Amino acid sequence: MSVAKVVKTDNEPLDFNAGISIVEMLGRANYIALVGGGKQPKFPQNKVIIWDDAKQKAVITLEFRTQVHRVRLSRSRIVVALQNSIHMYAFSSPPEKLSVFETADNLNGLCCLGTKIVAFPGNAPGRVQLVEIDTGNVSIIPAHGSPLRAMELSPDGQVLATASETGTLIRIFATSNCARIAELRRGVDQATIYSVGISPDNTLLAVTSDKSTLHIFDLPHPLRDDYNNSPQIGTASSIHSVGSIDEAPNQKWGLLGKIPLLPRFFSDIYSFTSARFETVDDPSIGGVGAPYIPIPGVPGGKAAKGIIGWLNEYTIMVIGAGRDGRWERFIVGTADDGKRHCIRNGWKRYLGS
Repeated sequence: MSVAKVVKTDNEPLDFNAGISIVEMLGRANYIALVGGGKQPKFPQNKVIIWDDAKQKAVITLEFRTQVHRVRLSRSRIVVALQNSIHMYAFSSPPEKLSVFETADNLNGLCCLGTKIVAFPGNAPGRVQLVEIDTGNVSIIPAHGSPLRAMELSPDGQVLATASETGTLIRIFATSNCARIAELRRGVDQATIYSVGISPDNTLLAVTSDKSTLHIFDLPHPLRDDYNNSPQIGTASSIHSVGSIDEAPNQKWGLLGKIPLLPRFFSDIYSFTSARFETVDDPSIGGVGAPYIPIPGVPGGKAAKGIIGWLNEYTIMVIGAGRDGRWERFIVGTADDGKRHCIRNGWKRYLGS
């Protein structure tokens, strides 16, 4: 994704008249992290620019030997993801480098920054490193057998959700002890996960993929009563979000889920609702049939699709970039029959001609 304008929360755009590939805001504060990208980048792709919107100028510049793939900001930290390392700084002027961690290949720039922990890929495919910000203590989670594709930290920092390149399962971990507390099944066919997002109240999880489907799950949480007494993952009574198998509303296969030794997908938790979203492919430069020219500075060379953002506990935005860039708004609600559903109630092209 490469844009020339950054639209802030006050709807006043910053027009750089050149390519920007990464934008990260510090909440609703006046600091914005920027990285150049596209055919005509505004800034080098190996530099992070911290822009002070109140002063209308760059106040911090961090330079690296290789391309920057992601930036995360908090009031105390700047975290930068490169292809094979994570760099952590104190948010000060000048910034103080605190630590560097090696990672497996991380072209998607996976990194989550909470108030107490930072999560990012480990030094082997499929592993996650959790780092306590105050102490520097590191925990390793063997999350998947294949490379990581997506991860998301809950707003309260208690839950970490991960997905691999296989794209069939989203695994849920408690950050307090790194225990795996649930597996959420997107489907049985392999897919490319686009995005994972957790609602502001830590109760729902949304996931998008190249199947053009938005799935909504109940999010297991270690601090809620209905999970505190659940057994280890993989046992019969740990596969759902309420007390017993008979009560599991999202166990798709019913009685089959109770039979021992059957494949695990019979007893996995499935989404309680889903909806379609648009994933229009960008046309190749030169017309139909012409070879696709990758976008410089973008992982995979293609514009991002299906990026999830929760506006509140029941409203989801799904955003896609590219020539047909658009946002779609979905509402999670309950029908008259008591069943929950997800419907699209708005959309708009914001980059298309």
